Amino acid sequence: MTERSLPPEQTAPSPTLDTRAGEMLQAWVGQIVVLDTQGALFYVGTLSEVTDRYYILTDADVHHASDSRTAKDLYLVETRDLGVKVNRGRVVVERREIASVSLLREVSC
Repeated sequence: MTERSLPPEQTAPSPTLDTRAGEMLQAWVGQIVVLDTQGALFYVGTLSEVTDRYYILTDADVHHASDSRTAKDLYLVETRDLGVKVNRGRVVVERREIASVSLLREVSC
């Protein structure tokens, strides 16, 4: 097992990435992204790998919107302008938990 790879049992069969979305996400590897969930939890970090089941972020901020007095969009704009408040060196996020993925640099209010 390499530093960036998950063991085979964790990359078991799952729906394949749509080709176009997969190409876009692969192009975003190395860039800072926002992973939004349906709830108050969201992730901001450098996208280091995309598999059929996981997004893997490094230098990440795992953030719950209720942890801040700032609205989510304002928090993200502040993060875009001031930098990611890293609280995880590496985080593996299941794709099924994510509602949307965007580049942090494209966040606006």
